Amino acid sequence: MNNDQIKTLLLSLEEPPLDFTVVLSGKKSAKVNGLYKIEEREIILHNKNFTDDNLLIYTAIHEYAHHLQSCAHGGRISVRSHTTEFWARFHALLEKAEAQGLYSNAYASSDKLNELTTVIREKYMAQNGALFIELGQLLTQAHDLCGEAGLRFEDYIDRILCLPRVTAKMAMKSSAFNLNPALGSDNMRFLSGISNPVERHRAESALLAGKSPDTVKMTLRRGPGEENPRGQLEKEKNRLIRTIDSLSSRLKEVEQKLAEI
Repeated sequence: MNNDQIKTLLLSLEEPPLDFTVVLSGKKSAKVNGLYKIEEREIILHNKNFTDDNLLIYTAIHEYAHHLQSCAHGGRISVRSHTTEFWARFHALLEKAEAQGLYSNAYASSDKLNELTTVIREKYMAQNGALFIELGQLLTQAHDLCGEAGLRFEDYIDRILCLPRVTAKMAMKSSAFNLNPALGSDNMRFLSGISNPVERHRAESALLAGKSPDTVKMTLRRGPGEENPRGQLEKEKNRLIRTIDSLSSRLKEVEQKLAEI
């Protein structure tokens, strides 16, 4: 594939508000497969790193997600570029590419990896989740027994079980919410923190359908509708105005105190 073909493919996934260029370096890099240069709005791909176009497309989509992330934030990226928002955006682009037949899931091409995935999901994630549910049920019993004996349940968690209170709380909620143990304990911890039952069910269904945790988290943050870049910038503008006003006020106070010394 050449530069124009890759750019055309990326544009078919999503039209960006700011233009960009794609450059095949013609080099092999031991450090990275590609990078995004924010100032130049340039996607650089070390095409000698790849043995087939599918893996090249995967990296191109990754770097394109950085460009779209930058566009959504007024043409800039925070110091920490690989955020939850970024991964959700990247995964959404991959899903579009797969649906359009532009990219095939490279992880699904290995029979051995697929077999291992099944073992991890069924033998460890699901069993771990089932144990987490059972822990929550036992902790709920302990809570009731402590209440009958006039004892503090928090002290029982802290001093007798030596268990973090957050873990105990999430296990008890996971049990009470009847979460699906196939999700594994980590996803169950996340779901147990969602108080709204409708949102919690929506998040659980999305995870069971194969959506990544980052994708689900971002969907909950912004609701079922699409992200609004202008709205984000307006909010950031208001935050900056408040910060400037606060700093200006503090600066006046400091200057006054300095004058009095």
